[in-house]
Amino acid sequence: MNFKKKAVVFIATGFFIGKIPFAPGTFGSIPGLLLAFMMSCLDFSLAAFFMAFFIPAAIWISGKAESILKAKDPGQIVIDEMAGMGVALMGLPFNLQTAVWGFFLFRFFDILKPFPIKRIERKLPGGAGIVMDDVLAGLFANTILRIVF
Repeated sequence: MNFKKKAVVFIATGFFIGKIPFAPGTFGSIPGLLLAFMMSCLDFSLAAFFMAFFIPAAIWISGKAESILKAKDPGQIVIDEMAGMGVALMGLPFNLQTAVWGFFLFRFFDILKPFPIKRIERKLPGGAGIVMDDVLAGLFANTILRIVF
Protein backbone atom coordinates (compact mmCIF):
# COMPACT_ATOMS: atom_id res chain seq x y z
CA MET A 1 0.00 0.00 0.00
CA ASN A 2 1.49 3.35 -1.02
CA PHE A 3 1.68 6.46 1.19
CA LYS A 4 -1.47 8.08 -0.25
CA LYS A 5 -3.56 4.96 0.42
CA LYS A 6 -2.11 4.64 3.92
CA ALA A 7 -2.96 8.29 4.61
CA VAL A 8 -6.55 7.79 3.41
CA VAL A 9 -6.98 4.72 5.64
CA PHE A 10 -5.35 6.55 8.58
CA ILE A 11 -7.82 9.43 8.30
CA ALA A 12 -10.86 7.25 7.49
CA THR A 13 -10.22 5.04 10.51
CA GLY A 14 -10.00 8.04 12.85
CA PHE A 15 -6.22 7.70 13.25
CA PHE A 16 -6.60 3.90 13.46
CA ILE A 17 -9.23 4.03 16.25
CA GLY A 18 -11.54 2.18 13.86
CA LYS A 19 -9.16 -0.76 13.90
CA ILE A 20 -10.12 -1.53 17.52
CA PRO A 21 -11.62 -5.03 17.18
CA PHE A 22 -14.84 -4.34 19.13
CA ALA A 23 -17.31 -1.43 18.88
CA PRO A 24 -15.23 0.60 16.40
CA GLY A 25 -18.15 2.96 15.74
CA THR A 26 -18.53 3.75 19.43
CA PHE A 27 -14.81 4.35 19.85
CA GLY A 28 -14.79 6.27 16.57
CA SER A 29 -17.40 8.64 17.96
CA ILE A 30 -14.95 9.80 20.65
CA PRO A 31 -12.82 11.87 18.24
CA GLY A 32 -16.16 13.29 17.08
CA LEU A 33 -16.56 14.70 20.60
CA LEU A 34 -13.22 16.45 20.19
CA LEU A 35 -14.37 17.81 16.84
CA ALA A 36 -17.61 19.06 18.45
CA PHE A 37 -15.64 20.68 21.28
CA MET A 38 -13.41 22.52 18.80
CA MET A 39 -16.47 23.66 16.83
CA SER A 40 -18.11 24.92 20.03
CA CYS A 41 -15.29 27.48 20.25
CA LEU A 42 -16.41 28.90 16.89
CA ASP A 43 -19.31 31.12 15.98
CA PHE A 44 -22.21 29.00 14.70
CA SER A 45 -21.79 30.26 11.13
CA LEU A 46 -18.10 29.26 11.15
CA ALA A 47 -18.94 25.86 12.62
CA ALA A 48 -21.58 25.33 9.91
CA PHE A 49 -19.07 26.45 7.27
CA PHE A 50 -16.52 23.96 8.66
CA MET A 51 -19.05 21.11 8.59
CA ALA A 52 -20.03 22.08 5.03
CA PHE A 53 -16.46 21.16 4.07
CA PHE A 54 -15.89 18.32 6.55
CA ILE A 55 -18.89 16.24 5.43
CA PRO A 56 -17.99 16.16 1.69
CA ALA A 57 -14.36 15.47 2.64
CA ALA A 58 -15.53 12.58 4.85
CA ILE A 59 -17.64 11.25 1.97
CA TRP A 60 -14.66 11.35 -0.38
CA ILE A 61 -12.28 9.77 2.16
CA SER A 62 -14.81 7.07 3.07
CA GLY A 63 -15.36 6.18 -0.56
CA LYS A 64 -11.62 5.93 -1.21
CA ALA A 65 -11.07 3.88 1.97
CA GLU A 66 -13.92 1.52 1.07
CA SER A 67 -12.19 0.89 -2.26
CA ILE A 68 -8.76 0.43 -0.65
CA LEU A 69 -10.11 -1.93 2.02
CA LYS A 70 -12.13 -3.82 -0.60
CA ALA A 71 -15.24 -4.04 1.58
CA LYS A 72 -18.64 -2.37 1.52
CA ASP A 73 -19.01 0.06 4.46
CA PRO A 74 -16.30 -1.59 6.59
CA GLY A 75 -16.73 -0.98 10.32
CA GLN A 76 -13.21 0.32 10.65
CA ILE A 77 -14.14 3.49 8.72
CA VAL A 78 -15.16 5.87 11.52
CA ILE A 79 -14.80 9.31 9.96
CA ASP A 80 -18.57 9.05 9.44
CA GLU A 81 -19.06 8.81 13.22
CA MET A 82 -16.88 11.88 13.62
CA ALA A 83 -19.09 13.80 11.17
CA GLY A 84 -22.24 12.54 12.88
CA MET A 85 -21.05 13.59 16.32
CA GLY A 86 -20.12 17.00 14.94
CA VAL A 87 -23.65 17.40 13.62
CA ALA A 88 -25.21 16.03 16.82
CA LEU A 89 -23.61 18.74 18.96
CA MET A 90 -23.34 21.58 16.45
CA GLY A 91 -24.76 24.86 17.72
CA LEU A 92 -25.25 23.55 21.25
CA PRO A 93 -23.23 24.55 24.29
CA PHE A 94 -20.49 22.00 24.83
CA ASN A 95 -20.63 20.77 28.41
CA LEU A 96 -20.66 17.42 30.16
CA GLN A 97 -24.44 17.10 29.96
CA THR A 98 -24.79 17.84 26.23
CA ALA A 99 -21.67 15.80 25.37
CA VAL A 100 -22.91 12.69 27.21
CA TRP A 101 -26.50 12.94 26.02
CA GLY A 102 -25.38 13.81 22.49
CA PHE A 103 -23.00 10.85 22.42
CA PHE A 104 -25.64 8.36 23.57
CA LEU A 105 -28.41 9.77 21.38
CA PHE A 106 -26.15 9.77 18.34
CA ARG A 107 -25.03 6.18 18.98
CA PHE A 108 -28.66 5.13 19.58
CA PHE A 109 -29.82 6.51 16.22
CA ASP A 110 -26.69 5.32 14.41
CA ILE A 111 -27.14 1.75 15.65
CA LEU A 112 -30.95 1.53 15.52
CA LYS A 113 -31.21 3.37 12.18
CA PRO A 114 -34.90 4.35 12.30
CA PHE A 115 -36.61 5.53 9.11
CA PRO A 116 -35.26 7.22 7.00
CA ILE A 117 -31.68 6.61 8.22
CA LYS A 118 -31.52 2.96 7.08
CA ARG A 119 -32.99 3.93 3.70
CA ILE A 120 -30.34 6.64 3.20
CA GLU A 121 -27.60 4.13 4.03
CA ARG A 122 -28.96 1.63 1.49
CA LYS A 123 -29.81 4.05 -1.32
CA LEU A 124 -26.68 6.19 -1.45
CA PRO A 125 -23.60 4.62 -3.00
CA GLY A 126 -20.06 4.48 -1.62
CA GLY A 127 -18.85 7.20 0.70
CA ALA A 128 -22.18 9.06 0.59
CA GLY A 129 -23.99 6.02 2.01
CA ILE A 130 -21.30 5.55 4.65
CA VAL A 131 -21.41 9.16 5.88
CA MET A 132 -24.91 10.49 5.27
CA ASP A 133 -26.71 8.00 7.50
CA ASP A 134 -24.48 9.19 10.36
CA VAL A 135 -25.14 12.82 9.48
CA LEU A 136 -28.87 12.09 9.63
CA ALA A 137 -28.45 10.27 12.97
CA GLY A 138 -26.60 13.38 14.17
CA LEU A 139 -29.49 15.58 13.03
CA PHE A 140 -31.94 13.38 14.94
CA ALA A 141 -29.78 13.63 18.08
CA ASN A 142 -29.32 17.40 17.67
CA THR A 143 -33.07 17.91 17.31
CA ILE A 144 -33.84 15.95 20.48
CA LEU A 145 -31.10 17.78 22.40
CA ARG A 146 -32.59 21.12 21.34
CA ILE A 147 -36.07 20.03 22.46
CA VAL A 148 -34.85 18.70 25.83
CA PHE A 149 -32.35 21.46 26.63
